[in-house]
Amino acid sequence: MNMQYYNAVVEMEKAGVDAEFLQGWQGGYLLNPMREEQRLTEAYEAGYAAGQEKDTEAYKEWIAA
Repeated sequence: MNMQYYNAVVEMEKAGVDAEFLQGWQGGYLLNPMREEQRLTEAYEAGYAAGQEKDTEAYKEWIAA
């Protein structure tokens, strides 16, 4: 198991990150294909881009208030 991936997901979940961002981040990190166009959201796309970059800090902008 990739500990960077696991630790990042746990940290995001504990912080209360937007679920769409988290799903996007996971897909981008794992290099999965992006969702179909009609299901894309701003949070998902931001998460996907951050995941592709292996950015473990970008989620902080997507924590629910």
